[in-house]
Amino acid sequence: MTALANAIKRKTHKERAQPAARKKYGLLEKHKDYVERARNFHKKEKTLQTLRRKAEERNPDEFYFAMEKARTKDGVHDGRLTQANKYSQEELALMRSQDVKYLAMKATSDANKAKRLRESLHFIGVTNTSVAAAAAAATATATATGPKKGGAASAAAAAAAAAAPQRHTVFVDSEREAREFDPAKYFDTPAELLDRTFNRPRKEQLADRGAVVGAKSLKGVEKRKYAAYKELEQRAQRGGKVGKLAQHLAYEKTVAHSKGRKRKLSPKELAAAGADPEAAGKVFVWKRERKR
Repeated sequence: MTALANAIKRKTHKERAQPAARKKYGLLEKHKDYVERARNFHKKEKTLQTLRRKAEERNPDEFYFAMEKARTKDGVHDGRLTQANKYSQEELALMRSQDVKYLAMKATSDANKAKRLRESLHFIGVTNTSVAAAAAAATATATATGPKKGGAASAAAAAAAAAAPQRHTVFVDSEREAREFDPAKYFDTPAELLDRTFNRPRKEQLADRGAVVGAKSLKGVEKRKYAAYKELEQRAQRGGKVGKLAQHLAYEKTVAHSKGRKRKLSPKELAAAGADPEAAGKVFVWKRERKR
């Protein structure tokens, strides 16, 4: 029976709109609008009643330690707990000095860790061909980035310089032996493997299949080598960023606590002086004062 009642189409009751004679009063309020307005009104009414009751039952001897920092403005509680000029200039200078020392210490620590990691790696697995390709890529990156991205160009140049081509010096007795020198015959290895600086087997070792490194183990070695070089690159980049931040804080500390009247030069003044505004950063000029 219920399903049949739902299947029969019933009349749709629409809410009455605002009459044309009362359009100047806006939309006609519906029942749902009244409910929302009534709930808002009663909520505010209950809040006022609760505050009024708390004020009547307040204990005059009540005390909290937060009252020492709290204050009112025009009878309204001011929630700000911070104080203007809370620290003196000497305390601010000490805190800046501690920040600069901490950042300098972290930069030195990262540089030492990167140095130890670089010494342990010795750029194993880097061939002269890969070094040449890396140098060419670094040069192309530096040319593409231009002067605005000097950090990326300098990082690429540093990486290319660090992975310089490795050389194997062989001493001979005469110039004739130097002209007739055959590296493949001297190292007893195929000419295709002369460019490798690690795992360069001899011909007799290549004849033995057991002496050749398997593909799976070689893949694991390459994976660990990639992770080690990635960590080295990240440590070097972080050390550079922390060092720059320490220099910036030290510069701000020097400028903030220097004596005399100063003003900051505008980008137009820096350009007129022949300096790059973006590279120069903040530049201050002190007023000349006669010393007695």
